[in-house]
Amino acid sequence: MKKPLVVIARNIPKEGLEELYKHCRVHMHRGSMPPTRAQLLSYAKEADALVTVLTEKVDAGLLSVAKNLKIVANYAVGYDNIDLKVAHRAGVYVTNTPGDLGASVAEHAMGMIMVLSKRMLEGDRFMRRGKYHAWDPNLLLGNDVRDKTLGIIGSGSIGSALVKIAKAGFGMRILYNDIVRNKKIEQDYHAKRVPLSQLLKASDAVSLHVPLLPSTRHLIGAKELNQMKPTAVLVNTARGPVVDERALVAALKAKKIAGAALDVFEFEPRLAPGLAKLPNVVLTPHIASATVEARAQMGSIAAQNILDVLIRNRHPRNALA
Repeated sequence: MKKPLVVIARNIPKEGLEELYKHCRVHMHRGSMPPTRAQLLSYAKEADALVTVLTEKVDAGLLSVAKNLKIVANYAVGYDNIDLKVAHRAGVYVTNTPGDLGASVAEHAMGMIMVLSKRMLEGDRFMRRGKYHAWDPNLLLGNDVRDKTLGIIGSGSIGSALVKIAKAGFGMRILYNDIVRNKKIEQDYHAKRVPLSQLLKASDAVSLHVPLLPSTRHLIGAKELNQMKPTAVLVNTARGPVVDERALVAALKAKKIAGAALDVFEFEPRLAPGLAKLPNVVLTPHIASATVEARAQMGSIAAQNILDVLIRNRHPRNALA
């Protein structure tokens, strides 16, 4: 009997995929760039399972040609690249890779808070330009993180992991905003659930961990940035359009806030005009979950979801639709 075909639409690490290769025929996209739309459609035409990342749009057009497709395994926690309603109507499962990679993203977010607060990136540039001539007690004064207030917007797995790091490691006070109450972080880390405006006004660092939904697009805009402390920093490792990037550039230029760190971008991979020129901004290329451990776990979760459907004939463990 012919083995089912799994098409992996991006070149991803093979760690965690071993069992998939054992039980299925696997075709992986070559190169570091995303497939063209035509390539993606050709992949979908033949595949029994399709592994996608956030750059691959799974919509009605794709699903209409995917006659054999039984599951789309998204290699990410988020899934705003997939039309779940259309997939459901087509009888195609959609899964994601939640796992424990939230800890990897949380570590990245905490690192960004530290880099901004301690002005490390500015110091690095200062040294590389040969400007350091003598110790100066007024040089690049930053702020301590300990005992400050961290505002978490979105208290899911990533936000909760950051709460643990910030509270246990730095003794930070925790405020959070979410449509759902998180009793665990309240009990374990004394986190306090507050309205968004109160969180913005009181926090020394604000970190975003919400999915991209109509209700979260431009959740942070000019109005919200004006509510933050002039000494506060903003971190986004969630989804780019959660922040109005043009408003952020204006706020940073006007010194409405002290700094920002972004791993995701509203117009990704492009940046809002002027963003890259600002000295108080840290920019990373969507790598918050880019650790060897996290990628292996993501691969394993995606593989097991596919094997659930194609080999074990059962409901996938991380089904979204």
